[in-house]
Amino acid sequence: MLDARRRQFITLISVAAASWPLAARAQQGERVRRIGALTGIGDDERAQARIAVFVQALAQLGWIEGRNIRIDYRWGGGDIDRIRKHATELAASAPDVIFATGTPAVEQLLKATRAVPIVFAFTPDPVGAGLVESLSRA
Repeated sequence: MLDARRRQFITLISVAAASWPLAARAQQGERVRRIGALTGIGDDERAQARIAVFVQALAQLGWIEGRNIRIDYRWGGGDIDRIRKHATELAASAPDVIFATGTPAVEQLLKATRAVPIVFAFTPDPVGAGLVESLSRA
């Protein structure tokens, strides 16, 4: 089950990286891309493992933290007020893309911005939750 989730997670991140303009990839050394990361859970061992997979998947695609990407992490800790605050902060900072885990984090990000692309994982029913119209548009 964990391997299936890991593959799904890596696939989602790959889609996010592929959506960035090709011209920007050619200029990787010139501009550092910014990623906002918001998780609804706390900064615990499980969350750290997920972030490690995220960073590893990006590195396999040539996106290296500290070299051509900067990741701004926020942890919701299961507190909706905290998640809302972090979602607003991340949206206001206008990163190139925001990665979110969990339905509450995605919901708050969608309330905070429609201008910044949001890539998400660990959201069991994004259509049923009203996060996307259909999976073909996810």
